[in-house]
Amino acid sequence: MNLRHSLLAILVAVLWGLNFVAIDLGLHTNGRDVPPLLFVAMRFVLVVFPWIFFVRKPDVSWAAIVGVGLFMSAGQFGLLYLAMALGMPAGLASLVLQAQVLLTVLLAAVFLGERPSGRQLAGVALGVVGLAVVAVGRSAVAPLLPFIIVLAAALSWAVGNVVARKAKAASGLGLVVWSGAVVPLPLAGLSLIIDGPDAITATIGDLQPATVLSALYTAVFASLVGYGIWNRLLATYSPSAVVPFTLLVPVVGMSAAWLALQEVPSATEVAGGLLLLGGVATAVLTRSGGRIQRQGPALPPVLGPASASGLRVADADEQNLQRLQGSASGKPSEN
Repeated sequence: MNLRHSLLAILVAVLWGLNFVAIDLGLHTNGRDVPPLLFVAMRFVLVVFPWIFFVRKPDVSWAAIVGVGLFMSAGQFGLLYLAMALGMPAGLASLVLQAQVLLTVLLAAVFLGERPSGRQLAGVALGVVGLAVVAVGRSAVAPLLPFIIVLAAALSWAVGNVVARKAKAASGLGLVVWSGAVVPLPLAGLSLIIDGPDAITATIGDLQPATVLSALYTAVFASLVGYGIWNRLLATYSPSAVVPFTLLVPVVGMSAAWLALQEVPSATEVAGGLLLLGGVATAVLTRSGGRIQRQGPALPPVLGPASASGLRVADADEQNLQRLQGSASGKPSEN
């Protein structure tokens, strides 16, 4: 990978790592807490509209679209935002959520018949030890409930990965946009039941700039821009050259939270985090003939490639991106 494309891959990792700080700032602004499920609904309204009018529906079943929307989007982000609203630090959330890679390996073995290698199982075991160490460190300073909820978010994401992998959509961006349409109404309805109409009305009637900017960042930069760049890289290089950059996401997330939110992880949490990342690296990467190759289930569309057929995915997404650019400039698409 040349220098320019390596820098673009690093940029994507930075965008995704900063995503957790943006969520935290949007949830807690000017001494007010935004209902987390309502905030997720707001984010996905921006993911879907107006882009759904310019991005073609992916060539998969409606069941797959709904499944990805419920598990990868609504379940993952609903639980993640809830955990962060309950006090889960942004940096630590970016780390613990990477457990989804390990869970995907296990779920793919059960439901897709993708038998994990010994190296992958060793990575899963190492990751579990790392998570246990992080849990011990967290329990010493805060309740474990938010930590457990983030693990549930990782499990939901892993289920979504399996659904997306089985669907094998030709357009990862199309799957993100169309499956995102599943999210706003159910989560807004749950927020109405849990938080009450008064809290919803007060939040919408007095939206803070930080909340609006956070929703825009997470929807446009973390999801649409980051994913668009990612697939363009996959159009040029093999996944084995691109995927390792995702290991930078929790590094950026924890560093940004340290600088912006003064979140200083304990020594135990850092040690557990290193074990977890070591397990993820062991499960995802292997070395053969001097080149790093990718193993196992594909990483998810929001934080990685959606399909092993990277070129086909990227070609479809490049056409979608051209439509988005044409709509933004007022010029018709050539496709």
